[in-house]
Amino acid sequence: MEIIIKRRNLLKALAAVPAVASRFALAQGEGLGPRQGRLKQSVMPQVWTGTDFTLEERCEILSTLGFSGMDLAQASQVPVLHDYGLTSTLMTGTGTTFQDGLIRRQLHDQIEEATIAGIDMCVEAGCKNLIALPGERRGMSREEGADNAVEILSRVATYAEEKGVYVCMEITNSKVAADNRTDQVFDDIYWGFDVCRRTGSPNITLVYDFYHVQIANGDVVRTMQDNLAMISHMHVAGVPSRREIDRTQELDYRWIAQQIADSGYEHFVSHEYRPSEGRNPLISLAVGYDILTVI
Repeated sequence: MEIIIKRRNLLKALAAVPAVASRFALAQGEGLGPRQGRLKQSVMPQVWTGTDFTLEERCEILSTLGFSGMDLAQASQVPVLHDYGLTSTLMTGTGTTFQDGLIRRQLHDQIEEATIAGIDMCVEAGCKNLIALPGERRGMSREEGADNAVEILSRVATYAEEKGVYVCMEITNSKVAADNRTDQVFDDIYWGFDVCRRTGSPNITLVYDFYHVQIANGDVVRTMQDNLAMISHMHVAGVPSRREIDRTQELDYRWIAQQIADSGYEHFVSHEYRPSEGRNPLISLAVGYDILTVI
């Protein structure tokens, strides 16, 4: 495979950035490659907004920087990820959307069929997480929505356990209009934990999104620590802007990363920020990686 971006050129460009220069210089000098920490890091597609990198270029950039996974890769893309030592960390395939999700009982038969197929797809791709979206309330009470979600997730739980795949719901928030999710049933992290517990399955879990949890509930670290067994994937972004996880935001992600690592969490932490205009996206990725690197 032709290498489009030369590792030495990327590292040379990053070496001009004070926040990461010493890390990469040390790695280069010791022949270790990028610093590998205790947290496995991946990225969501949003981090590439405004760029035109090919899939191969994205994979090489991530591999060079030290990332080990990528969220929402298509099944056809997984072999390319593997060529660069990357893991598919979160896939879609439950037949649910942010509009019509788990809480719509009339869709349960097709959701079950799609989820079984999605679990098989994850097994083939070596992916541990299949995302399932609870959906919009549209007048439905949260209690009824929870009952409906428990019902369909219980129907697929045994198969998920047999195959070693987590079927995971992701919290959103109903507060920030710009996020376009103002009617979601899962806009309170405790709603999701309640649904997981009621299924009785260790493979029905959550994507713990620090951005959404901070806006919806706050107390993000203690809540994470107290419910760790029900979390199989994590997303990070700056609050309140949903931009890079740097010092312009209210959450201290260096400290949060330390708490995640010390908790014993073993799954992936994925960057889901929206790039700021005028910033070099590669530098943003490198700085973000460094912030979450815990030795």
